[in-house]
Amino acid sequence: MTSPAAEIAEQGYTILEGVLDAVLVDGLLADLDRLHDELSVRPATNGFEGTETLRVYNLLVHGERWQQVPVHPGVLPVVEAVLDPGLLISSLSSIDIRPGETAQPIHADDQLIPIPKPHPPTVCNTMWALTDFTDANGATRLVPGSHLAPENPIFGGEYETVAAEMPKGSVLVWHGSLWHGGGANRTDERRVGIAMNYCAGYIRQQENQQLGVPNEVARTFPRRLQELLGYSVYNGLIGHIDKKDPRTLLLADGERPAGMAWDAS
Repeated sequence: MTSPAAEIAEQGYTILEGVLDAVLVDGLLADLDRLHDELSVRPATNGFEGTETLRVYNLLVHGERWQQVPVHPGVLPVVEAVLDPGLLISSLSSIDIRPGETAQPIHADDQLIPIPKPHPPTVCNTMWALTDFTDANGATRLVPGSHLAPENPIFGGEYETVAAEMPKGSVLVWHGSLWHGGGANRTDERRVGIAMNYCAGYIRQQENQQLGVPNEVARTFPRRLQELLGYSVYNGLIGHIDKKDPRTLLLADGERPAGMAWDAS
């Protein structure tokens, strides 16, 4: 049986069906509706984010339920196999595609990183289905195998795509070079997903996690989640502060940070 990581290497994506607990999915959906009301969320005015789509960014600051998303045991190991355990949270946001939304332009999530393609994965992203994803309601559109292309898609170009249809509770995982985009919603129902995005430990994060999540909030997070925010050092070197692990900013008295690369010499 082909592993999820092998499928991503071959076709650029995989779908983990039914990997999410129904209680968690329903709780996230209800909490997201609360945030839409409390934050007075409105659609954007550009075609990329969508003029009929509601988005909430920086979800980790909005309650303990969202802390479960980046470290989910059914999803994180797949992403670690694509990148490596030194990966970071790039962004955590919601995408609620409402009826009447048009298709998002096809793009690659790593196309602003100026290195030649194809290249080893620097980004690996996931889409959590909080509702069923269908061809008609805006399921993510994919160009299989395009993560191996030597170029990026032309913005606004027309490409042959397949719909990442999946039932509620499933997760789409893809290589950051894969050409894709949100679909058009031709139904009278909304399509709700959580975009849990990761990057390699040596790549700058899409959302600035250290400034976006206050220290007093990050201090309450489990250790693994703190590492994913960036309170860690990649390969004992990248990301240090004055030769110290940035986790020192969160440590309680008596706790010691991990050693640095030069400590092994």
